[in-house]
Parts: sequence; structure tokens; C-alpha cells
Amino acid sequence: MLGWMAWTWPTGLFFAGLFTAMGLITFIEIKYPGTSERKGALGLVTTRGDRLFLSLLGTAYIFLAWLFFFGMPLWGPLAISLAWGVFCFWKV
Repeated sequence: MLGWMAWTWPTGLFFAGLFTAMGLITFIEIKYPGTSERKGALGLVTTRGDRLFLSLLGTAYIFLAWLFFFGMPLWGPLAISLAWGVFCFWKV
């Protein structure tokens, strides 16, 4: 049934983390509606969802650039991506 995609442990963990992050953002927004808008370092007014999207998009580019320039292993871009995510939620 799920043979159309290569479901490996890393793939499953990635999607589980992605859906968990989206669920957490949704839960927080339902519990505290409209309290997350702020003007950040980029001069944009962003919400929690915007910051999650920017952190995920940036993470994808960080991993792709790392793979292009350095290849494996992927611990370096993981650390950079975590720092990027913290920056996005803290300053953007």
C-alpha cells in the first residue's frame, strides 16, 4: 500500500517531526489566538506560522547547500538549521 515512497526511518522521523511542529503551532494558536504577531529583524510583521514556514524553508536551503558543497555527514547542517530555527522564532 505504501510502496510508492521509500519509507525509511529517517523519512518517517522527518514527517513525524513536521506534523508534530504543525500540530503544536495549531494548538498554541487555538489556545492563544492572535497573540503572536510582531515586527522582527527583517522588518516584516510575522506570526508563529510565518516563522515556522521561514525556518523550514531556510532549513531546506541549508541542507541542500551543505550537500552541494560538502556532502555527507549531515551533522553540520543540522546544527546550523537548529540555530536558524531559534533565530527565526526569536528575532524574525
